[in-house]
Amino acid sequence: MPGPSTTGSSVRTPLVTVILPAKDAGAYIGTTLETLTRQFDDPAALQLVAIDDGSRDDTGAIMRTYAERMPHATVIFNPRARGLASARNQGLAEVQGEAFCFLDGDDWMQPRRLEVLARRLRELDCDVVRTDHVTVRDGVRGLVRAPHPWREQVQSPRDAILPEDEPTMVDYPFAWAGMLHRRVLDEGLAGFTPGLFTAEDRPWIWRLHLQARSFAVVDAPALLYRRGVSTSLTQVRDRRQLDFVTAMDEVLDIVGADSEAERFLPKAVWTVLALSSRHLVRARRMTPGLRAEMRSGIRGLLGRLPALESDAVLGRLDGPRRRVLASLLRSVESAA
Repeated sequence: MPGPSTTGSSVRTPLVTVILPAKDAGAYIGTTLETLTRQFDDPAALQLVAIDDGSRDDTGAIMRTYAERMPHATVIFNPRARGLASARNQGLAEVQGEAFCFLDGDDWMQPRRLEVLARRLRELDCDVVRTDHVTVRDGVRGLVRAPHPWREQVQSPRDAILPEDEPTMVDYPFAWAGMLHRRVLDEGLAGFTPGLFTAEDRPWIWRLHLQARSFAVVDAPALLYRRGVSTSLTQVRDRRQLDFVTAMDEVLDIVGADSEAERFLPKAVWTVLALSSRHLVRARRMTPGLRAEMRSGIRGLLGRLPALESDAVLGRLDGPRRRVLASLLRSVESAA
């Protein structure tokens, strides 16, 4: 397999590393990369690690063109797609900056976003800073706020997990919505489960909030998240969606191994049930075979949940979600 190709001269160590995996993003990647040229006055402050994950279009060529303009740039080519989780891990292996962040190939940033995030990360002296983001669909923009009421305050990430029945920071798993200090990488908390094509952010965000020491939600120039892109994995209905089950199995393992597992298990149960109902609805548009696999996988996932916690959460879910889950939960209970 061809290794990474690196362009650019050797200059001082960069401040921020941007990890940018993309597959068949040629229609958007130029905009994404152009915004990186507007983040710092000194181009050497930024290191780009771009991963062309098996693209069949001109994604890689555009990456290389921009890499030639940057003092610190690496373009990694995967002849066959390895998936977002594995591609991000490839990027993590190349981090040189004091801080790092993720960016998807169809998103873009307002000028100075990274400069602001790097400054706040240093001033607050915390492991992670997180931000709101802006969705863009058919030219219409909407602000999505990080579900945390305190801004510009350093806190324990564990204190942002509960309550179980309201949106919290573990329900805001977007890896690109913030910046991390490299000590998070050095301590083994930044990596993704290899091979996951979907839901890769779910175990990642739980591990981060249970094991990192500090975080803050801060204000910064926006990251703009393009919705409704046909190549996005949120849009597809193929076998890759089955990775949701693997990801949530891992979440239950992570929570179960924690010293405060009893405290956080109700939140994990709530998340599993809520997301399972969503995937069961989405599965109606899959082929019969894949739909059966999804239902079987979710049945196994539900079988791991403590009955008392499951019943309590199910009773508080709205009617449509409760009805979607009811038959599977009955089959799990009858098999127990």
